[in-house]
Amino acid sequence: MTHAPWWRGAVTYQIYPRSFLDTNGDGVGDLPGIIDKLDYIASLGVDAIWISPFFKSPMADYGYDIADYCDVDPLFGQLEDFDRLLAKAHGLGIRVMIDQVLSHTSVEHAWFQQSRASRDNARADWYVWADANADGTPPNNWLSIFGGGAWQWEPRRGQYYLHNFLASQPDLNFHNPAVRAAILDCVRFWLERGVDGLRLDAINFCFHDAKLRDNPARPKDQRVGRGFSPDNPYAFQYHWHNNTQPENLDFLAELRALLDRYPGTVALGEISSEDSLATMAEYTQAGRLHMGYSFELLTDDFSAAHIRSTVRQLEAQMREGWPCWAISNHDVERVLSRWGRGKSTPELANLFTALVCSLRGSVCVYQGEELGLTEAQVPFESLKDPYGIAFWPQFKGRDGCRTPMPWSDDEHAGFSRGEPWLPVPTEHRALAVVRQEADPASALQGFRRIVGWRRGQPALRWGDIRFLDTPEPVLAFTRSHAGETLLVAFNLDGKAAETELPLDGQWQPLEGHGLVQGTFVGGHLALPAHGVLFARLA
Repeated sequence: MTHAPWWRGAVTYQIYPRSFLDTNGDGVGDLPGIIDKLDYIASLGVDAIWISPFFKSPMADYGYDIADYCDVDPLFGQLEDFDRLLAKAHGLGIRVMIDQVLSHTSVEHAWFQQSRASRDNARADWYVWADANADGTPPNNWLSIFGGGAWQWEPRRGQYYLHNFLASQPDLNFHNPAVRAAILDCVRFWLERGVDGLRLDAINFCFHDAKLRDNPARPKDQRVGRGFSPDNPYAFQYHWHNNTQPENLDFLAELRALLDRYPGTVALGEISSEDSLATMAEYTQAGRLHMGYSFELLTDDFSAAHIRSTVRQLEAQMREGWPCWAISNHDVERVLSRWGRGKSTPELANLFTALVCSLRGSVCVYQGEELGLTEAQVPFESLKDPYGIAFWPQFKGRDGCRTPMPWSDDEHAGFSRGEPWLPVPTEHRALAVVRQEADPASALQGFRRIVGWRRGQPALRWGDIRFLDTPEPVLAFTRSHAGETLLVAFNLDGKAAETELPLDGQWQPLEGHGLVQGTFVGGHLALPAHGVLFARLA
């Protein structure tokens, strides 16, 4: 694996640009802010950055509603700023991945403005249009993730259009070859500029059932929170027809063929389907996506059984592909609040980092994760997320994980000279980068140690994984590569834990990761509270 593609086993740092660093005082982060902090990112030891959308947009969904795929929104800067960012990142040895939101656009995109105007223009069938039923109701029962029906009436055409997300995010009609060609041209624009990869938002939503068949109802006892809100009616259906259609596989092959013309580039797909693990395995078969990730480890379930079961299921199905794991991102509650169960210590933050960095696959970490940030409590009057506003108070939306990065402990946390677009909580200023840089016991310094140490462990970056059946709260597995086998164990609880492991041989503890280390002697594993064990088979 010394000649493995750069992305296999890589650690990618996700940047939410609105909240990273504001350089012009308007309260919103920008591309020059990312450029300013690339040296900091390089100091983390990560391999790549993934930048959430910075394209031209009315910002109804804060960049995930794109009005021009091939231009930078003035809020974030100019194309020249992106080129400077790319050049500096590459000079520091950092790869650059960008978000591509291909399944839908903004209503302000020129394609939709033309498509909505009439039924006979050149782009009339570039979006998913359908006639009303005889009684004026939408053509089927499909629902939007963001609440309510997935169809919006358009009086100019006298038809409904499909939106799987906000009504201002109409779905493109990927059944039309011209749409697929236009989308690939937009992707090519960024590949030509030198990006190293694409994070593909909601990639299984590109195609819909051409027959517009109703989705079947889900039994009440099987309804689970979909779209991050447990009370969302979206959970009332099996979503068999509005996404994850078989035709999408051919498009993924077209997309992969394009990337293959730019050696070293990579496609990472975000996948949320009725069986996301199966879809990940299917979408990452040869000739399709390089990597996939889903939301299975972005849930509230922090247990050895859940993590073990999730990874085992994927491993059993993913024969060819490569997984990418994330435990935080811009759409879910921060992991220290979600998995921390009320605790937010540097030791726990570093345990989570070590855990996700020890699974087979690549890793995405979200900005602020390295600081051990908790979920911010954003009052209703300060909310910006349309999803949170619609579902308040049962679901408070995604703003709590999107508050600005705390660089210093001043009023606006060194993020902006002006009023930040979201408030910075007091407890985040206490975790500011400037404070943690000076503290060797901080989460930040621990993050650097773990990521740097992992870089020198081929078995953790590329090895096979085999789980051991252990009682809660112990998670244990082996990683094997090129004749080397490592034992990896985590105590997920705040109390010491012991168990027996069916492993023979002599195991030499590995040092250098900076975590609280347990012991494994004579088949007996002993782990301190939130302790770990990394050991090599002698």
